[in-house]
Amino acid sequence: MLIPIKLNQISRLIPSVGTGGQFKYALGDPNKILQRLIISSIGGIINFLISLNQIGNQTYNLWLILCVVFFLYILWGPILESSRKNLQFRKYKFFSIFDGYVSDIYKTEKIESSREQTNRQGRLEVINKKRTWLVIELEDEEGYLDKITFPMENKHSQIRVGANIRCLVTSNNRNFDRDINLTDAWLPDLNLWVGDYPYLLRPAFEEICYIYIK
Repeated sequence: MLIPIKLNQISRLIPSVGTGGQFKYALGDPNKILQRLIISSIGGIINFLISLNQIGNQTYNLWLILCVVFFLYILWGPILESSRKNLQFRKYKFFSIFDGYVSDIYKTEKIESSREQTNRQGRLEVINKKRTWLVIELEDEEGYLDKITFPMENKHSQIRVGANIRCLVTSNNRNFDRDINLTDAWLPDLNLWVGDYPYLLRPAFEEICYIYIK
């Protein structure tokens, strides 16, 4: 069942500025964090050295500000990335709460990173680091909606076919029959949240579900 909600509710559910959970997601894995640190350090040092040569000039303060901006990139980079992701989701015209059930569950493997190393024969071979992802398909009384894919954790082993599930659905089509997008989802019977990116302010979504879904 799709339950339309008012646009003024969206700001309660998906904030304009990234939350702590969204910041953590955007910060990324150790490789991405290291990449941000390198950009932050190199950019900061270069601008600091330039600013030293500009002492007494009108551009000195500008270079000093740029230096600080680069050094703080490790902080504002993930905030900007998550905020942009939120705003892209909020640009759609129609929003509904989906109240349905899990119709299927299966696992898939995704390559997270690759590296080359020399084997015993002295040849280069590609080593892939894989991670198990869980895919759950969503349906209601009107049929199949879509699927949600996310990295699998031990807590997800309790999910079963038929479990109630709720999420936010958005589209530019009023009938939600094409080009739909889903947020992370809540399984109320298990009090469990699933999904890759944490779009929703979860306490607010749970509260709205109690209001809209009897």
